[in-house]
Amino acid sequence: MKKDKSLFGLPLRTLDGQETTLAPYRGQVLLIVNTASDCGYTPQYAGLQKLYDRYRERGFVVLGFPSDDFKKEPAPEADIRQFVTETFGLTFPMFAKTHVIGEDRAPLYTRLAKHDPDPERREIHWNFTKYLLSRRGRVITRFEPQVDPLSDEVVKAVEKALAD
Repeated sequence: MKKDKSLFGLPLRTLDGQETTLAPYRGQVLLIVNTASDCGYTPQYAGLQKLYDRYRERGFVVLGFPSDDFKKEPAPEADIRQFVTETFGLTFPMFAKTHVIGEDRAPLYTRLAKHDPDPERREIHWNFTKYLLSRRGRVITRFEPQVDPLSDEVVKAVEKALAD
């Protein structure tokens, strides 16, 4: 069997510890977000869930990747799952703690950084950086942490990606 070398074939682990890839999300518009439970932007979980609820029937998925690279996600994965479920009612897919910067950066985040349309922004500088990907897995744009998931900027970009 031929190995999938695309973004969709990169090895991942869910927050519940299951080995997986992004293959189940092929053909959908993705918003990939590095998250943290003890960050000033943590309330964005609520907006991310609303965005997911609004557009998931049209082929849109939010994918959350907790990271402690900025020292704002110290909890074990089981506690993260409980926190996001009880506090925000999250139903979008969450993945295992992931390195998004540095030498140990996950292959997914290396690929996202490499293909950021803005060559000046190759590195992530904080939690809740959001990458919007086309149905083919191409990085369309990146939203910095301070950009609210329900802002006109994000909503218009998601709607455009869904229409393409």
